[in-house]
Amino acid sequence: MIDWAQIDTVFLDMDGTLLDLHFDNHFWLEHMPRRYAEYHGLAPETARAHLNAHYARHAGTLNWYCLDFWSSELALDIVQLKEEVAHLIAVRPDVPAFLQAVRAAGRRMVMVTNAHPKSLGLKMRETRIDTYFDALLSSHQVGLPKEHPDFWQGLQAVEPFDKTRTLFVDDSLPVLESAQAYGIAQLLAVCNPDSRQPHKDWGAFQAITSFEQVMPGCAGWALLPVFDC
Repeated sequence: MIDWAQIDTVFLDMDGTLLDLHFDNHFWLEHMPRRYAEYHGLAPETARAHLNAHYARHAGTLNWYCLDFWSSELALDIVQLKEEVAHLIAVRPDVPAFLQAVRAAGRRMVMVTNAHPKSLGLKMRETRIDTYFDALLSSHQVGLPKEHPDFWQGLQAVEPFDKTRTLFVDDSLPVLESAQAYGIAQLLAVCNPDSRQPHKDWGAFQAITSFEQVMPGCAGWALLPVFDC
């Protein structure tokens, strides 16, 4: 159950939570290998193997999310490559109504994302959902990815919040586990971050398939059921 009466702050992830993760999966797993192969004169399967090795070395670190790092590491303009497929950036269809409802209810709403500021800027340009938020926060401002146990204390210095009265929604298990260890009171996972992929199993975490399942009520705050994936 989500107890809206006990929530002052709503932290929302971006990729896979507010936006369809299909863009990111397509970019890193399809578009990047193709363009990397073209630029470096490699066979597609060789390019894919090279990239997978790079990805594995930096997964879970701030470098993994840093476009400047990948531009240097791969000798490619990652921002320009993202522009080539920017038409695939899409807001989940249930998101605008939810953001409007939370904003109307007067709760402080902050986007908390691992995305690099340049990626965040591109996606806000394409979607304009930034207009709903009180603040947009990239983990690069904290200097640690959300998976890191010290991230949340660092976030307090930038965006003070009462962890006992905060709701956080994300599509990453390591990130949710980090938030849980810090003591954030109410946590939600997203079952279907990529609309073209099967639903994820979230184990003990409560999860939603649509934000309609946790929509703030029009006549005061309500306890609403959260369904399994």
